[in-house]
Amino acid sequence: MTIDHIIDDFELLDSWDDRYRYLIELGRKLPPFPEDERGDATKVQGCASQVWLVSRPAEGSDGPRLAFIGDSDAHIVRGLIAILLALYSGRSARDILAVDPAATFDRIGLREHLTPQRSNGLRSMVERIRADAREALAAV
Repeated sequence: MTIDHIIDDFELLDSWDDRYRYLIELGRKLPPFPEDERGDATKVQGCASQVWLVSRPAEGSDGPRLAFIGDSDAHIVRGLIAILLALYSGRSARDILAVDPAATFDRIGLREHLTPQRSNGLRSMVERIRADAREALAAV
């Protein structure tokens, strides 16, 4: 699912209860996360719930591209991961570093509806994705 599709869906939902249900549904649609990837190296620090993110770099015509998989033990956080994967996965490392995730979450109207803990966790996930992009660029 594309980030534009997710944004359009959010705009159709009037109540925040419906938007949270949709967020949880997005998380349920994430592909299964490999058990052997659940470890300290893939765990995102700074999240109240457990979050794992894995980047898989590949060479593209415009430099390294990164595909991501992720998971969490919290339903809403899984939904946030689904949004981040739609926003970042498959992009070039340079594009990842240029994306403003705050603008996307503002468009959805989600940032002001997240608890401070979830907002901190979201920032930690974005920073992990950006760090992986910087690392992929440095390896070229």
